[in-house]
Amino acid sequence: MSISSQTARPEVDLQSGKPPILHTKPADDAVRWAAENRAALRAMVTEHGSVLIRGLGLRDAAETVAVFHQLARTGLMTEREAFASRQTYAEGVYSSSNWPPSQPMCMHHELSYRLEFPGLMLFACLSAPIEGGATGVADSAAVLDALPGDLVERLEREGWMLVRNYNEEIGTSIAEAFGTEDRDAIESYCHANAIEFEWRSDGGLRTGQRRSAVVRHPVTGQRCWFNQIAFLNEWTLDPEVHEFLIDTYGAEGLPFTTRFGGGDPIGEDVVQLLTETYKANTMREPWQAGDLMLVDNIHSAHSREPFTGPREVLVGMVDPVRLADCSPTVKVNAG
Repeated sequence: MSISSQTARPEVDLQSGKPPILHTKPADDAVRWAAENRAALRAMVTEHGSVLIRGLGLRDAAETVAVFHQLARTGLMTEREAFASRQTYAEGVYSSSNWPPSQPMCMHHELSYRLEFPGLMLFACLSAPIEGGATGVADSAAVLDALPGDLVERLEREGWMLVRNYNEEIGTSIAEAFGTEDRDAIESYCHANAIEFEWRSDGGLRTGQRRSAVVRHPVTGQRCWFNQIAFLNEWTLDPEVHEFLIDTYGAEGLPFTTRFGGGDPIGEDVVQLLTETYKANTMREPWQAGDLMLVDNIHSAHSREPFTGPREVLVGMVDPVRLADCSPTVKVNAG
């Protein structure tokens, strides 16, 4: 039975340690199903922060792209400033980030280092891995409440900083991140988006951008922990990988790391604390082929667990939100 054919609001399965799950029957026309039930699904996400739709039976990429378009309010976003490469299925529809299957992707809020970011993340599983690979979610308000007050106060006051060194050897290239190789266009983008930049003698690019670590949800007004401090910090990397990168590029040449907004390093102890806090608040459910998941990108952080076997999860980013509309605690000068 579809959601829209029910007279009462459908029950969402709420179990401890699991994301909210809506069970439904396979749809003969998943695209029409998504169009008919968009408002109900969005209401669930606003209330719970995420919802996993199980039983819909998404079959292939073309169908998934069409479903994503039905769920979006104003179209799909084109990713900019990506930290890892993705396969593009269609304009605005991507694979999960190209990240080693054996390594976890720590909890984060997608593109939270940008001045405009997706308000809603769409995920669809076409092929589930043999083991692991769940997309976990964590309530950002609960994470914020669980963190030490002095750490939160400092990050509210200073914000956080993402430092990147683009090169042609590791991570996304300059062209992949900015959608162009033209230096003037890249510099214009950086000026418009409050990104400090420096061209290196070898042709590489070093950037730094300061952002708020705590924001208010533009719809609910709730204070949310919203950043990628832990995930993009050097101490989240596998120790052997970290050592290799330090030896190869030096401490100031790492492909990416995060700092306090004033420029001080964020130590391994802080990253460990953040990771443990996320872990204590993580909800997870193994993927099944055909699953669809909606995640409010401000209300909830998301992660990707290590996995074995093929895993095909498509990603769409929709409903762009401006940082300026989220009561940022740190002012930025853009333009």
